[in-house]
Amino acid sequence: MAKSAQININGKLVDLPVLEGTVGPDVIEVGKLTAEGVFTLDPGFVSTASCESRITYIDGDEGILLYRGYPIEELAAHSSHMESCYLLLEGELPNQAQLDDFNKSIKSHITVDSTTASLFNGFQANAHPMAIMCSATAALAGVYHDGLDIDNAQHRKLAAHRLIAKMPTLAAMTYKHSQGEEFVTPDPTLDYAENFLHMTFGKAGSKPKVSPTIAKAMDKIFLLHADHEQNASTSTVRLAGSTGANPYACVAAGIAALWGPSHGGANEAVLTMLAEIGDPSHIGEYIDRAKDPEDSFKIMGFGHRVYKNFDPRAKVMQETCHAVLNELGVDDPLLEMAQKLEKIALEDEYFVKRKLYPNVDFYSGIILKAIGIPTSMFTVIFTLGRTPGWITHWDEMLSAPYKIGRPRQLYLGETRRPYKAIASR
Repeated sequence: MAKSAQININGKLVDLPVLEGTVGPDVIEVGKLTAEGVFTLDPGFVSTASCESRITYIDGDEGILLYRGYPIEELAAHSSHMESCYLLLEGELPNQAQLDDFNKSIKSHITVDSTTASLFNGFQANAHPMAIMCSATAALAGVYHDGLDIDNAQHRKLAAHRLIAKMPTLAAMTYKHSQGEEFVTPDPTLDYAENFLHMTFGKAGSKPKVSPTIAKAMDKIFLLHADHEQNASTSTVRLAGSTGANPYACVAAGIAALWGPSHGGANEAVLTMLAEIGDPSHIGEYIDRAKDPEDSFKIMGFGHRVYKNFDPRAKVMQETCHAVLNELGVDDPLLEMAQKLEKIALEDEYFVKRKLYPNVDFYSGIILKAIGIPTSMFTVIFTLGRTPGWITHWDEMLSAPYKIGRPRQLYLGETRRPYKAIASR
């Protein structure tokens, strides 16, 4: 029997359908309210489902994150970023032949054309990397706009492969530009994460020299950030896509949304916090400040808006983080503080009781810092990892009937009033 809910509007009962997902809360379909002359108000869309989706599921209370039904911790333990990209795009894990073909396709699109590369010359060396990434991604629309039919599934797949392939190249070029160094050409013998590291830290014309431990860590960072349901940047990509905009412009819009410090800047905020603490001897003082409700100081990288229990990605990142630090043997006060802070937070009753466990941003920030990526590039790395999710959501939306996004509002401004001539104001 179909479920329904009722709402009383000035004495009139209106029946609203209740929709059931395969898992998760039921959803009340409120479209009929428009005919009654009322809308719903939900600032931040915290109680509003904006779409139907089959890609990713999150249960924040239970600490669950599923890509196409597969637990993130199992994928992180046994899969790879490329395999997870295929899973997100195609809906199923690939067999070996399918994965080989997918890798071959991605490698065939990894090079950036000379016109797009010349765009970097228009930016100062100290330009924010996310400004460059936004511009370079949008510029791809100028290269691939002609002949792109977004209603053609094969065209959408080609655009998805191009975007996934070119993001590590654009990210590495962004870093090289900031350093005043020559761009490094991608190497077809390397895998996805290895190529990014080679293009970022290698020298033009030199043979690749990439640590397997660091490459594995980068691959896990990309995998763990590949998708996270209807967050601000993914919703932005969908909203832009609902207008019929080309995918490169839509992903550029997602990058702009991710740039905001409340969304993509969380791991950068961890390093900023550690810099504020300044010395391991000050940790106790700052822990006390974090416990004081009258103090504005907060321990960044602990707890999560969505995960009310624990972040399922954090355990994987914790192990990877320790492996990276052990290999590098980095003597850095910030990293020493991070390790002490982690130990305290996992044992201190205040943090344990409130389930303020280290999240994925805490560990990914430490890893990126340890391997030499500047904090201004952290959100660029997030962009690289999240692109598969963005383009998968864009493709899913266009694969079925959809409407242009057009939220309503509660108007609180002036009512109609007559225009006054400037002399009488």
